[in-house]
Amino acid sequence: MSAAAVDVLLLVTLATCTDSGGMNAQSHDVNPRHGWKQRFTPVPPSVHRARHAAEAALHGWGVAPGSAQAVLLVLSELATNAVRHGRVPGRYYEVRIAYDAEKLVGIEVSDPREGLPRLGDASPDAERGRGLAIVEAFAEAWGVRERIVGKTVWARVRL
Repeated sequence: MSAAAVDVLLLVTLATCTDSGGMNAQSHDVNPRHGWKQRFTPVPPSVHRARHAAEAALHGWGVAPGSAQAVLLVLSELATNAVRHGRVPGRYYEVRIAYDAEKLVGIEVSDPREGLPRLGDASPDAERGRGLAIVEAFAEAWGVRERIVGKTVWARVRL
């Protein structure tokens, strides 16, 4: 299948998904012109792979590497949370991004674990606990939706 055909297929998939598992314009204000998704095994090296795969997708859509840094940081934080807190043995987590004509990028990370994430209050000495604070600092909006199995944490980042 050609890259253009994959883009069209992902666009149709993302545009028709409901809140039970995918981005749509109604829930995230992203009307995708481009979309990408991939599943990952929830191990620490997968965060690096997710970041680089998303970076390649954004670059393929004409997004300059320097302007995608906030998107990639938010994606990394959400993927890290899926690995650390959303891991269920034998199950994957999924990363989705959509990019629209208004330079708005929607990011979703779904994992199979029950329970909603919460914004932490990390002490200055803490080595962890700042992920969602970073997401909140760089995203126009973010939130979480429960799914039949697990949850989806989403964010919108303007380029």
